[in-house]
Amino acid sequence: MTPRSQFALLRTRRFLPFFLTQLLGAFNDNLFKQALVLAILYKLGTQADKSLLVNFCALLFILPFFLFSALGGQIGEKFAKDRLIRLIKAAEIVIMLAGAIGLWLGNLPLLLIVLFAMGTQSALFGPVKYSLLPQHLAESELVGGNALVETGTFLAILGGTILAGLLMARSDYAISIGLAVVVLAVTGYLASRRIPIAAAALPTLALDWNILRQSWQILRLGFSQRLSVSRSLVGNSWFWFLGATYLTQIPEFAKLNLNGDESVVTLILTVFSVGIALGSVLCERLSGGKVEIGLVPFGSLGLTLFGLLLWWHASSVQPPAETLDWLGLLRMGEAWPVLLDVLGLGLFGGFYIVPLYALIQSRTPEQERSRVIAANNILNALFMVGSAVVAILVLSVADLAIEHLFLLAALLNVAVNTYLFRIVPEFTMRFLIWLLGHSMYRVRHVGLEAIPEEGPAVLVCNHVSYVDALLIGGAVRRPVRFVMYYKIYRLPVLNFIFRTAGAVPIAGRNEDAEVFERAFERIGAYLAAGELVCIFPEGRLTGDGELNEFKAGIERIVREHPVPIVPMALQGLWGSFFSRDPQKGFLRRFWSRVTLVAASPLPPETGRQQLQAMVATLRGDRR
Repeated sequence: MTPRSQFALLRTRRFLPFFLTQLLGAFNDNLFKQALVLAILYKLGTQADKSLLVNFCALLFILPFFLFSALGGQIGEKFAKDRLIRLIKAAEIVIMLAGAIGLWLGNLPLLLIVLFAMGTQSALFGPVKYSLLPQHLAESELVGGNALVETGTFLAILGGTILAGLLMARSDYAISIGLAVVVLAVTGYLASRRIPIAAAALPTLALDWNILRQSWQILRLGFSQRLSVSRSLVGNSWFWFLGATYLTQIPEFAKLNLNGDESVVTLILTVFSVGIALGSVLCERLSGGKVEIGLVPFGSLGLTLFGLLLWWHASSVQPPAETLDWLGLLRMGEAWPVLLDVLGLGLFGGFYIVPLYALIQSRTPEQERSRVIAANNILNALFMVGSAVVAILVLSVADLAIEHLFLLAALLNVAVNTYLFRIVPEFTMRFLIWLLGHSMYRVRHVGLEAIPEEGPAVLVCNHVSYVDALLIGGAVRRPVRFVMYYKIYRLPVLNFIFRTAGAVPIAGRNEDAEVFERAFERIGAYLAAGELVCIFPEGRLTGDGELNEFKAGIERIVREHPVPIVPMALQGLWGSFFSRDPQKGFLRRFWSRVTLVAASPLPPETGRQQLQAMVATLRGDRR
């Protein structure tokens, strides 16, 4: 049985051990990385350019993702994922022992080697981690599962950064941090031993050890996927460009712009991580449990807005003369807008990234999933390396301030996402549908599990308003091809949505015979391809809230293409702004309560009178 809440997954063996394994690994990575950055800034006393060295650390950790993600994708397809995870976690124990020695000796070169090894281990783990989820979770659980993974990851960032700050303040910081990373590695390995079997997706795959050739082939595989997947890879990687830009610069921003100590760095990173976690968890509620890519443009808008606000507020902050701890910063009025901006970036970052991960997993063939995720990790690495390079050029070469880098990141976000949403208009279409369903209407769904998960079917529904298709399309998990009156199809703004969704315009036979016949040809093609087609058999909007007579078109469709018929009804839409009720008004029944009801599929020989009676029964007295 599918869990009713994403948090119910935490009570299942198919998710909890994996969740703990990845959470502990992310916690350990961030504890060590943050401790190394703080050691460079406050403890080691190196004479090198500290800003350059901090950015070099970010580059060094990311480089293995470019070098070894292709290998991780291959082994993720060829071998059982549960065994691979245990081997990778065992390697983490050895790496962290070396890290503990490096901290104890204060040996910066050894610490940098350990950082590179940590990146290698994470590069091998990534493709296995994200391709395992669809094997253990149902599609309806993917958004919730990914939301928990992202929440756990950023709470691990939060926990790792806080613990690093606390332990770095101790006189015996080297021993304390060294012991902590080893214990966490051992605990993560023990958790991995409880992960259920996850069989190899493609055990016959021949491994290619040529890094450059295989990386190129895997990137080609990623970009050969359907546009929504391939461009989601770009969007995902762009998020990590932004994340790397903000996370890498926060320590120096706290020191230079706010004159804060290590606890201020921890506070700002805490606020950012809490925002990401909150946004990730809210995705499950806002998406209704399905893969809702309409949240991606919403997240992008928020990232731009709060990025610009962070630049504005950071530019106006005057650093105090005395070094502040986190309590001192909270007493500083100018710091609160900056903290709220950082929280907003995290919140909308969660809205942006979770649907992208879920889309990549759900729309990629199982036997290619690990390699496509490896392609994603390679792109992530390239974008994060690009982030480090851009930071070096802006801060060290051009000698600009950190707030100018924040401004550049916000402006680049506009350019990148404008490109993505133009190439894949489905993102914008789904956003408009999602916005409609969460602003003017509150839509409740009843019985939609009756709609087949796969295979062709015809949905029939009463026709109450100009936005019926949008409300149905936003509720049904599968893509739906709507048949609609051609004059409604051509309405400004809505036409973009209908055209992008592959809607079928139709006219009356006597009105335009060519449009009429072409519509039936397209309907047949969609059904032959195994898709869902939705028609409004009344042929026109209701003028009084009652059902009009069903036309014979539905009988012709199922006679030529015998597929199941799913009766549906919209309740409560009459009188809303987009209906033809003469008493309607924009504010009257604003945020209307609407219900979409579906019944079990009927055989194709069902007549139109019987269908009309069924739809009338489903609608009931609530127009």
